[in-house]
Amino acid sequence: MSNQSESAPSTRGSRAPTEQVLDALSLGRGLAVLRVFVGLIAFSNGLAKLFSFRAIEIGPYASSLIDRSEAREILSLEIGRNDLPLLPTLVNDVILPAYETFGWLLTFTELGVGALLILGLMSRGAALVAFALHFFLQLVYFSSGRFAFEQPHEWVPPLILAFVASGMVWGLDGRLDRNRDGARWPC
Repeated sequence: MSNQSESAPSTRGSRAPTEQVLDALSLGRGLAVLRVFVGLIAFSNGLAKLFSFRAIEIGPYASSLIDRSEAREILSLEIGRNDLPLLPTLVNDVILPAYETFGWLLTFTELGVGALLILGLMSRGAALVAFALHFFLQLVYFSSGRFAFEQPHEWVPPLILAFVASGMVWGLDGRLDRNRDGARWPC
């Protein structure tokens, strides 16, 4: 007589690909890479505003970031083309007249959000703030006739990150979670 383990049919590898369970660690790593990437974008833009530089040149690679004065210029130019109710009034009557304050607020928000996302600390909350910054630009560009997907590629990733615990892998949220009970938001 054979023992039961030898006669039992094997279920290993017999599932169809659509029935296989996702590897949670691989998914977590992918989201962590996305989180760090979004964080680097925010942090580098904050640095450009803090130190008033635009150009990045590394060997043959050349690109630019947006400093505080250019951010003000873009906001001023684009809001003139905007047909959304209330937004031009908000920008023209509140933000632009006090841009010295708003420009510095934006600078430190980008630096803080970027650092939090890179470190994976309070990741969901930081992603939500990044989403708000980028979605605001989507609204500013709303009537400008730009390429349809020019702004969504900037606000969709942080929106996704606001719904997942991307700081649990390669982030401080995961390390801190070991000592915490209850809900995980905003990590």
